[in-house]
Amino acid sequence: MMLKLSDADHKLVTDAVTRAEQSSDGEIVTIVADKSDSYNDVGLHYAVLAMLLVPAVLAILPQSVINDGMGLFLGWDETLTRGVLMAFLFVKLAAVFLIVRYALAYMPLRMALTPGSTKSRRVRRRAVEMFRASAERRTQGRVGVLLYLSLMEHRAEIVADEAIHSKVEPDVWGDAMAVLIENVKGGRPGQGMAKAVEQIGLVLAQHLPKTSADTNELPDRLIEL
Repeated sequence: MMLKLSDADHKLVTDAVTRAEQSSDGEIVTIVADKSDSYNDVGLHYAVLAMLLVPAVLAILPQSVINDGMGLFLGWDETLTRGVLMAFLFVKLAAVFLIVRYALAYMPLRMALTPGSTKSRRVRRRAVEMFRASAERRTQGRVGVLLYLSLMEHRAEIVADEAIHSKVEPDVWGDAMAVLIENVKGGRPGQGMAKAVEQIGLVLAQHLPKTSADTNELPDRLIEL
């Protein structure tokens, strides 16, 4: 089931960002995407792998089974010539490739067969791209932080600008990530984002407390791609 965010979810997250920024000079940007990549190459790799298994399977089959199979499709059961065998093999390769390739055009199946490490790398890459476009060096004090959620992968990333990154170790964001993923898996992405923002706000308030010079430099609203 594809998760969706309602208008109430948007308000919940926006309000959480506004509250979190009241205690810190930090600026929080929140972005939610349906997915971070099309994973077309994954479908292609599985199709090629399935195709390469065809000769391996044929190699271990008895000659009599191959002859019977040829007879079933071509109407004869004589010993195979090299040319006929190659043509038969080519047809099998093409058929298996196309069957697997089109089966994996179904996104939920492709996503299910994509290795977790691949999903994590591509979500991270997309989060960094979004951070560079929306938050990096867009504040005077380099105090922007991005909370990025990719729904189909059930993965999230927190990317921080220079002033925050220099003061906060990556594992400090663990509580925010944990509460976010827990709620996403439970079908509550809006609540998860809001609670994660609260945790991020606590970290920012500790390391970048509010000063009189602070202004709201980045939008508080949730961005949905």
